[in-house]
Amino acid sequence: MSEPFYSEGLRFECTRCHACCRLEPGYVFLSERDIERLMTATRLSRTDFLARYCREVPVGEGLMISLKEKPNYDCIFWDGGCTVYPHRPLQCQSYPFWDPNLTSRQAWSTLKGRCPGVGQGKLHSLEEIESWLAARSEDPPVVLKRKREPA
Repeated sequence: MSEPFYSEGLRFECTRCHACCRLEPGYVFLSERDIERLMTATRLSRTDFLARYCREVPVGEGLMISLKEKPNYDCIFWDGGCTVYPHRPLQCQSYPFWDPNLTSRQAWSTLKGRCPGVGQGKLHSLEEIESWLAARSEDPPVVLKRKREPA
């Protein structure tokens, strides 16, 4: 099996442009650990946290829990910056080291057009990148079963 294109590492440094948090529609899918951290940050019960900050998104045969967005597509926790930064979801922590961005050199290059931090700053090693990928595999988003419609 050949080595991934990022075997020598990839450069990335967040420029704090916040484009990944704002202005475009998207999903921030939450794992159980994410929900627990965010419940701590917001000091809400699970029921209240889910009702106030989350939505269910149909994916395949199930539903995934995602953070809501504001009408302008900013993350629900965006207010001039991330209001839950120390407790932010793993999806946010691991950006841009996500499977779809690492499928090929072309995918990484395409991301560079949307994120000014790609290709800049610190060189992240193969081991570090793979640890982010492993963390996402080990702490997957919650998938709920869809309720069956009455016949």
